[in-house]
Amino acid sequence: MHKSQLVNELSVVANIPHSHAEKVVGTFFGAIEDGLINGERTEIRGLGSFRVKEYRGYTGRNPKTGSAIYVPPKRLPFFRVGRELRAVVAQGNEKPEKTKNPKK
Repeated sequence: MHKSQLVNELSVVANIPHSHAEKVVGTFFGAIEDGLINGERTEIRGLGSFRVKEYRGYTGRNPKTGSAIYVPPKRLPFFRVGRELRAVVAQGNEKPEKTKNPKK
């Protein structure tokens, strides 16, 4: 699903104008983006969590020439799927029953 499809779906389901749905979706993703930029973790229960992974710099190899190159440190967004979404996808169209504190 693309962002535009999400906007259209929200507009139809919530019965709101397309422009308002665009603002809602834009605000939602903007808030997640701002949180990640500030190093915050965002968790959406039932869906998953977003966080920033920080990687140290290291010496790598250029695969074409074989020479050593320095790879600088980097920060990358990381998404971890929530338990409920993982279960829904694994079961197909059927949604699993919610259980509190399942025993492992």
